[in-house]
Amino acid sequence: MMFRTRALPVLAAMAALAGCAGEGELVLDQGVGITSVLTTCPAVGIPDYTGDVTTFRSGDDRSLASLDVSAAITNLRSTCNEAGAQVYSEATFEVHARRADVRGARTVTLPYFVTILRGGSAVVSKRVGEVTLTFADGQERAMATAKAGSFVNRADAALPEDIREKITRRRRPGEVDAALDPLADPEVKAAIARTRFEMLVGFQLTEDQLAYNVRR
Repeated sequence: MMFRTRALPVLAAMAALAGCAGEGELVLDQGVGITSVLTTCPAVGIPDYTGDVTTFRSGDDRSLASLDVSAAITNLRSTCNEAGAQVYSEATFEVHARRADVRGARTVTLPYFVTILRGGSAVVSKRVGEVTLTFADGQERAMATAKAGSFVNRADAALPEDIREKITRRRRPGEVDAALDPLADPEVKAAIARTRFEMLVGFQLTEDQLAYNVRR
């Protein structure tokens, strides 16, 4: 599966205006005048096609008449503690579900995953959990909350000093690279990519469930 994600923007590392930098920010105050905010906390998001799940009552019938339960992950929020050698992130989310047949009380358990991705493609770890939803007799909808946590080695999420020096080195007018963006340097781009981690949360889908989401 290719992980295309909707990451929480508050954790994304991107540009702000020069002069607004704080602790941990890398400021290019000569030439291009960019402030790029880099953090050891992973971005948190939901991979495409994994934020919803639909179950059916019978075999290969995927019609509305056969629909059993549909559920979606929403209100994904995260916290991060980057004070120690291990950066700990925790995501909380809600699962909202709807069932077609409201007769009788029913409990539905849905599996979900939490994956740590490095550099946009390398899977560092993956764990599977479960969230349980309880429908009362006659109730069509149910909601439950769940959470997922992960650790990232702080040293792996930090830029090497030589790369940091390339980014932050003061460039004087007239120098050959004064007007060049250091973030466009292939070596710098590769180093930044290696420090980028994502914590991805989604439903643990079967192949049929994933294919159904893609076709919708």
